[in-house]
Amino acid sequence: MRRHPSATTTASSSHAGSAQGGTAPRLDTTVKGDWGTVAKLMPYLWHYRWRVSLALGFMLAAKLANVGVPLLLKELVDSLSLKPGSAEAMLAVPVGLLLAYGLLRLSTSLFTELRELVFAKATEGTSRAISLQVFRHLHDLSLRFHLERQTGGMTRDIERGTRAVHSLISYSLYSILPTLIEVVLVLGLLGIKFDAVFALITIAALVIYIAFTVYVTEWRTQFRKQLNELDSVAHSKAIDSLLNYETVKYFNNEDFEAHRYNESLEKLRRAQLKSQSTLSMLNTGQQLIIALALVAMLWRATQGVVSGHMSLGDLVMVNAFMIQLYIPLNFLGVIYREIKQSLTDLEKMFQLLSREREVADAPDAPALAVPHGAVRFEDVRFAYDPERPILHGISFEIPAGKKVAVVGPSGSGKSTLARLLYRFYDVDGGRIRIDGQDIRTVQQGSVRRAIGIVPQDTVLFNDSIAYNIGYGRPGSTQAEIETAAKAAHIHGFIAATPKGYETTVGERGLKLSGGEKQRVAIARTLLKNPPILIFDEATSALDSSNERAIQAELEAAAQNKTVLVIAHRLSTIVDAHEILVMEQGRIIERGTHAQLLAQQGRYARMWALQQAAH
Repeated sequence: MRRHPSATTTASSSHAGSAQGGTAPRLDTTVKGDWGTVAKLMPYLWHYRWRVSLALGFMLAAKLANVGVPLLLKELVDSLSLKPGSAEAMLAVPVGLLLAYGLLRLSTSLFTELRELVFAKATEGTSRAISLQVFRHLHDLSLRFHLERQTGGMTRDIERGTRAVHSLISYSLYSILPTLIEVVLVLGLLGIKFDAVFALITIAALVIYIAFTVYVTEWRTQFRKQLNELDSVAHSKAIDSLLNYETVKYFNNEDFEAHRYNESLEKLRRAQLKSQSTLSMLNTGQQLIIALALVAMLWRATQGVVSGHMSLGDLVMVNAFMIQLYIPLNFLGVIYREIKQSLTDLEKMFQLLSREREVADAPDAPALAVPHGAVRFEDVRFAYDPERPILHGISFEIPAGKKVAVVGPSGSGKSTLARLLYRFYDVDGGRIRIDGQDIRTVQQGSVRRAIGIVPQDTVLFNDSIAYNIGYGRPGSTQAEIETAAKAAHIHGFIAATPKGYETTVGERGLKLSGGEKQRVAIARTLLKNPPILIFDEATSALDSSNERAIQAELEAAAQNKTVLVIAHRLSTIVDAHEILVMEQGRIIERGTHAQLLAQQGRYARMWALQQAAH
């Protein structure tokens, strides 16, 4: 049987602390550009500073061994040109050099592997810490951000950002830094053993090569950014279309969606071609610079051998140095491009982290205390868009253990009350109190723990029914889950399925009917068992017989709890302590069911219409 969400929740919390030394590094959002991105990455690596130091030590040892190979190769070649002598002397020298040559080659590989082995934990740990922090931060952002986001594009940015951590650390530590160390060692040896012309040719070639690579790669970065943006757009359109599969089918718009996706792919193809053509230009220029430098070096070394200033071993050593030096330089363009791309991708992920929370707790905010559960709205004003106010001075109270219902036409602001009570948004004016505490002054997590909701539009995880019901209270036993399912009148349906509680509900619960999804949501909230309940048209997706059955269960569950009911069917709220009639963000009538009928106002007309329809 699948584990319930408790294990995942606990693991995530503990890992977050261990991966980042107890707290996530604070991001300095004032530093801009590539160096700013690197600066943001450093606190994560600092957690593994001893591993980094050890890895750098192994890297230096590997480069010293690598530089020693051409030196030993020179001695080996020169030893083969000894004058005829005793057979033992001729045999001993090459064999010793050959063994030493093999050991140096082995040492280079050994130290390289040790470096990668030691640093692997730092790379994976850093990637995991950043990914987990982004994931947590996205959950901390407001509902407004998530309503406006493009899921496909955002997940693609996170995916690329996670890969960028690996690439950036790998290329900088395993390619750029080792190459710089080797360049310094080779230049020193060339300057000491031969004349300065060898070092000057090498330096000139390196400067021209690096300048050309950086200039062209910087120019190409604009195409890479454009490519990433078009890739995210194409991916978003594909994900959006697949998530709305049924809507596409309802309107027979498969060809329209394919045409729309094809337009994005065509733009992506043109951007990829432009990126590839500029890459070919970069690679050709690099090879030309390397070829000219190699010819100049070997020409100089050949002249030295002819003139007697250099031995044949010296010529072989110079050639070996140049090959060792230019092989990694051959990939400098690719490496630099990948680093630039990684920095761009990582910057996008850090931009998600640097996005300010619209709803944030005060640093010293206490947890909400709920001894009774009384809820009070005091002159609450709110607008999603400043130019279109939703609520205009709403005031009402839900006494502890009582039920207050809100009715009214669509767009009157009923569901907004639930969102504000959950503190998905902060009010623009007035205040909301729970047991006398302004919910803006306490921890929002504690507010949400005290409230349970059965929403009108139920969305389920693509997991088992047991997982979705158990999500109401992580750590619940199977027996508790089944008890909640029985209370929501869904246990019989679940037991009749081949896999029972392990039945997968599909993405967003699409394998279940609307009524079945609603009953899973009711079971989930009943399992949570909070002191404050919100029923946002909780039985709207049920037929009349099931509605009556579940309504009885909801009333039983609501005993001694504070309940806010957002209702469409007036028959479900006749027993409410108070009924509020809303229209265009204002309360236009209030009272009990009998009082409102006696007023012969808007509520009475709504009741008459529903009774006639029934």
